[in-house]
Amino acid sequence: MNTNDIKKFLESIRETDIEEMEFELGNTSLYIKKSEVTPKIENPKKVVVEKNLIVPVKSKMVGTFYNAPAHDRPPFVVEGSHVEVGQKIGTIEAMKIIKDVISTAEGKIVKVLVNNGQTVEYGQELFLVDTDSE
Repeated sequence: MNTNDIKKFLESIRETDIEEMEFELGNTSLYIKKSEVTPKIENPKKVVVEKNLIVPVKSKMVGTFYNAPAHDRPPFVVEGSHVEVGQKIGTIEAMKIIKDVISTAEGKIVKVLVNNGQTVEYGQELFLVDTDSE
């Protein structure tokens, strides 16, 4: 893999939501991590939320769920934590690609539905957020 190949590879993933990855080809190894990641929020329009609504935060991919940035660090959130829309509340790893789990609702985490290190499916509910809490 030469310098031009690496540049083309970086250009191709620049506009994706891949945040971190490791690539190996023969005896060449490449590790990439975007330094400033801004979460992509689908439908960034202002949403009117009904009161007393429990909103699930679902997995966007299949992989292994992690509740903390490292095994010796505290979890991103626990039951009772207040979260904002766009806040990182976990990560999912699949094939050495790590994606952030981003809160889609503002409120209080009332239930964590998965354990650290648990395999999750696409669309699986990970957290329940009470949007009526202050």
